[in-house]
Amino acid sequence: MRFVVTGTDTNIGKTIFCAGLCGFIGAPYWKPVQAGLDGPTDSDTVAELAGVPVVPEAYRFKLAASPHQAAAEEEVEIDQDALNPPDGPLVIEGAGGLMVPLTRNTLFIDVFARWRIPLILCARTRLGTINHTLLSIEAIRARDIPLAGVAFIGDTNEESEGVITEIGKVKRLGRLPVIEPLTAGRLAGVFSKTFERQDFA
Repeated sequence: MRFVVTGTDTNIGKTIFCAGLCGFIGAPYWKPVQAGLDGPTDSDTVAELAGVPVVPEAYRFKLAASPHQAAAEEEVEIDQDALNPPDGPLVIEGAGGLMVPLTRNTLFIDVFARWRIPLILCARTRLGTINHTLLSIEAIRARDIPLAGVAFIGDTNEESEGVITEIGKVKRLGRLPVIEPLTAGRLAGVFSKTFERQDFA
């Protein structure tokens, strides 16, 4: 069980989804590049909510910005050849969306295409999600990346979810609602009710 998790945008809840998925399938978590160290990192969040092993980031940068900009701020250039996933079960979280640059010549989607690990696309259920999600699906397929399906995040929106799955010809994995208060136990309980284990086998 190895998955790459990316999103149609930043701050849509994919880290919470990753935590739920890691706990659900019992897989370690890896965020290859962490940009922004002011407060808990994504790895910290997953460790707290999922209780699974966390693989150390390949790169950690102070500035909360696109990885290429955060790296340049510290006079570092990200080497995509250093971004090799460890063996075994793993949930890998990208930064932001597919087209986020690691360098001025390399996007996250380029690395995903090299890995060829099944990808889960997280999408908001709010206004604008149809366009962003269908564009992301086209980009994934243009690079021949295996697409496991779309996981929706937010309040229910049956029309948008249905249109995306029909036009995009993609599997709907489920929908993770906003969980308040968010705790490890509540996340695990909601995740097990809204997602099917066989979709991640």
